[in-house]
Amino acid sequence: MAINLSKGQNISLDKEAPGMTQLHVGLGWDVQQSTGASFDLDVVVFLTGEDGKALSDKHFVFFNNLTSPDSAVVHQGDNLTGEGEGDDEVVHIQLPQVDPAVQKVVFAVSIHEADTNNQNFGQVRNAFIRVVDRSNDQEFLKYELDEDFSTSTAIVVAEVYRRGAEWKFRALGEGHTGGLQKLLQAHGLS
Repeated sequence: MAINLSKGQNISLDKEAPGMTQLHVGLGWDVQQSTGASFDLDVVVFLTGEDGKALSDKHFVFFNNLTSPDSAVVHQGDNLTGEGEGDDEVVHIQLPQVDPAVQKVVFAVSIHEADTNNQNFGQVRNAFIRVVDRSNDQEFLKYELDEDFSTSTAIVVAEVYRRGAEWKFRALGEGHTGGLQKLLQAHGLS
């Protein structure tokens, strides 16, 4: 049975799931109301140092750069509609391969052309992030974003981070205005 996390909670992957090194990180959502324009949410991943800044432009993994420089983080591709059940976008992580300089793997979601289409996360429901152990396809944890993000066009959802020699997962749920550009600036890539 999966562990359900709330905003701000963290969990040790090493202690709670010893031996889990191949992660399937799935993010999903449903569009609650539409403005008539297509609603395209994009999962982006920042591989950062302790300071929260991406190590380089290549440490920004998204639909146009699917693989991190160390090949440890691989985005499985862009879902343009979010239609259907289950995970809408997926990122695979091989923890042993992550460059030792990477201290955090940060997961965020932005709405493509949110301002142009007058869209925000208040129009999205059933948003979640989950971690599945790829060795046995068992869901390990899930964080459902049930906060009010009605003014947000981007959300920093969660992070997998190092604490000494161990890997941990933290549910963040931080909403931002300014979309992808704001996320890039916050992670030192503007």
